[in-house]
Amino acid sequence: MKRIFIDQMERRVSLSSFPPQRIVSLVPSQTELLFYLGLEREIAGITKFCIHPEDQFRFKPKLGGTKSLHLDQIAALKPDLVIANKEENEKEQIEWLEERFPVWISDVVKPDDALEMIRRIGELTGKAEAATVLSLKVQGEFSRLRAEKWPAKRAAYLIWNQPVMAAGANTFIDSMLRLAGFKNVFSRHPRYPEITDADLQSANPELILLSSEPFPFSEKHMAHFREICPESVIRLVNGEMFSWYGSRLLEAVRYIRALRKEV
Repeated sequence: MKRIFIDQMERRVSLSSFPPQRIVSLVPSQTELLFYLGLEREIAGITKFCIHPEDQFRFKPKLGGTKSLHLDQIAALKPDLVIANKEENEKEQIEWLEERFPVWISDVVKPDDALEMIRRIGELTGKAEAATVLSLKVQGEFSRLRAEKWPAKRAAYLIWNQPVMAAGANTFIDSMLRLAGFKNVFSRHPRYPEITDADLQSANPELILLSSEPFPFSEKHMAHFREICPESVIRLVNGEMFSWYGSRLLEAVRYIRALRKEV
C-alpha cells in the first residue's frame, strides 16, 4: 500500500509499499534505533560506522562511510527506504539516491528534534507504538535531568585534534551540554569552529571534555590541554552519549548524570 510521509526537511517521501521491507540506514544512531524497534529483518544495509548493537551490526552489509557511501552497492540492494541525515551524509550522494529510491532525511539539532525523529521513524517503518513508548521514556529522562539543580560549569567540548575543533552553536552536542547543565564556552561560534591554544586559554573553561568521536582522544592527549589550561578539569568522554540521538539517549541521560556528579 502506497503511503506519503514528511521528513524533518519538510520533504514528501513516497513509499510504494508499507511497511518497508528493505531499509538502508546511513546514520549510526538511527541504525541503532531501527534495531531497537525490532527491524532486524528489514535492515538491508548500513554504514561501517553503524557499530551498535554489537551483536547485530556485523551481520549486515556495510555500504561505506557516512560521507563516502558506496552508491553502487546501495543501488544493488534495491531498498524501498533509505534513512539519512542532513548533517551526517553528503548532499550530492543523497541527491543521487533520491533520484532512485525513497529517501527520508532527519535534521536533529535539539533534544526535541530527536524525540520527533524517533516518533516519525516509528511511523515510517510501521513501529509507531514502540517508537512512541521510547520517545516518552526519553522525554521523561530529559525532564528529570532538567529539574535537577547543579552549579553551571563552563565547558569546552572538543571533537577533533590537529586542528583542534570544538562543538559550537546549532549542534546537537551544544544542546546536550545545555541539557546537562553545562555552559558551552564556544556557543557563540558557528557549528564546529577550529580553535587555537590561545582561543582555549581565552575561553578559560572550568571543564574540558575530550570526545571519543569523531577523533578518538585518549590519555596521551590530556597533557597538552593541562599545559594550556592548568586550572581546568579535563575528562575523556564517550562521544556517543552526547551526539547519538536515537535509542542511546536513554543511556546518555544516566551517563551525563554520573559525569556531572564526578566533575
